[in-house]
Amino acid sequence: MHLKTMASGIEHDKAIKLWSLPFGVLISLILNIRSGVIASISFFIGGLWLSPDLDIHSEPAKRWGIIQFIWMPYRILIPHRSFFSHGPLIGSSLRISYLIFVYFLISIIILKFEYNSILLLLNNIISFSEDYNKELIAIFIGIESSALLHLIKDLNPLSK
Repeated sequence: MHLKTMASGIEHDKAIKLWSLPFGVLISLILNIRSGVIASISFFIGGLWLSPDLDIHSEPAKRWGIIQFIWMPYRILIPHRSFFSHGPLIGSSLRISYLIFVYFLISIIILKFEYNSILLLLNNIISFSEDYNKELIAIFIGIESSALLHLIKDLNPLSK
């Protein structure tokens, strides 16, 4: 029997697709149906588009299509399979923070660095996070759980 040290991208994708619905059902039973649906969708999106493997030119990076270039600085700054890309909690937190930073940077450029518009944008982001904090927690649970599944698949010596 040939043992591999980490799963292929195909194996990661299969696992995400397989476990998205059961994960959502589990979260629905623990919290509520709304949180379960949000967490399930976040698990799916997190596994396929916000994977720990965004630190290399991978299928998750390619799924971003014409805007995949936004992950180039992340790939340059974060070493592959490091604690910062594959570490529990820190990896997902950094990818989400990086994406928010890119969104904010693009928004500032679109707003032409206008001070009042930037303050309004920040205020809207804060208000959104206060109004939808439970939903944001469900989103993070889904994204982080998909990253943990990725790590489990990488550590499983029997992954094909």
